[in-house]
Amino acid sequence: MVGSQLGGASVEERVPLAPLTTLRVGPVARRLITCDTTQKVIDVVRALGPGDDALVLAGGSNVVLSDELTDLSVIHLANTEITVDGEVLRAEAGAVWDDVVVTSLAHGLGGLECLSGIPGSAGATPVQNVGAYGAEVADTIRRVRLLDRRTGEDAWVQPDALRFGYRTSVLKYAHDAIVLEVEFALDPAGRSAPLRYRELATALGAEQGTRADPLEVREAVLALRASKGMVLDADDHDTWSVGSFFTNPVITTAEFDRLRASVDGPVPNYPAPDGVKLAAGWLVEQAGFGKGHPGEGAAARLSTKHALALTNRGGATTADVIALARTVRDGVRTKFGIELTAEPVLIGCSL
Repeated sequence: MVGSQLGGASVEERVPLAPLTTLRVGPVARRLITCDTTQKVIDVVRALGPGDDALVLAGGSNVVLSDELTDLSVIHLANTEITVDGEVLRAEAGAVWDDVVVTSLAHGLGGLECLSGIPGSAGATPVQNVGAYGAEVADTIRRVRLLDRRTGEDAWVQPDALRFGYRTSVLKYAHDAIVLEVEFALDPAGRSAPLRYRELATALGAEQGTRADPLEVREAVLALRASKGMVLDADDHDTWSVGSFFTNPVITTAEFDRLRASVDGPVPNYPAPDGVKLAAGWLVEQAGFGKGHPGEGAAARLSTKHALALTNRGGATTADVIALARTVRDGVRTKFGIELTAEPVLIGCSL
């Protein structure tokens, strides 16, 4: 139901949030405040004041909202402008991420092509340090414009202050900071990012570490993502998810040696600064949770294309998804003694 306005933004009451998330679960919000410009975001936050705890939501691709949050107030980021000035691309927080990638390629700029097809908004990318196929946004972010909810002031922040890590940054835990805009410094020569991911390099017939035509890289990435149910499709329940639900765990070299000695066959792994990174999807399947688990008829189950994606088959609740996530996490812990960590932000619920 349409209500009034706040800070120039439209306000609706009793709005279902499930359609605003890629997992398609969540409560009915008490009110939804939609901001279609960056200035409206600033004005709304200042009007609400520092004590307000409204949830900020944009693409809804990396969040799990409890069904029980019935008194929730939401600021919906719908500021979508994308501009290019030389090698610098600026995207407002509500811009669809894949539109950002397409715009960069249309201007002959390389560096974002490996991140093609990732659902969600530009503003979410620095929060999670979004990455895929050997690239992450920390590679190209020039600066981020943040709004401080406590003071109502905004400022551009340099990457060093964001302390990017594997699928994380200080923004993931800084609940008083709202991303307004993100700037990326891209390759004006139109070269792709180095092909660090073996599967992608193989698909392109290239050597790891080399570069390729960014448009060809994009097409290869989209094909790989689609084969795993990682490109949004309203008719395909395998894509009703938050993507990979668990991050790839990093263990010590000694722990890896013990793991390798305890299983038959090779253990997929990748070098990491603090040890050895494992493939969470492999751990899930080896623990007995194959693609499609627990089978037909389940409201929430693993994707039939990718064991790391927990999916809504059309009628799932948040409780169904969390129950499945706990089952998988506990199974991997029992089998291997390794703790899986959720990648999406869990709001009002936990594992």
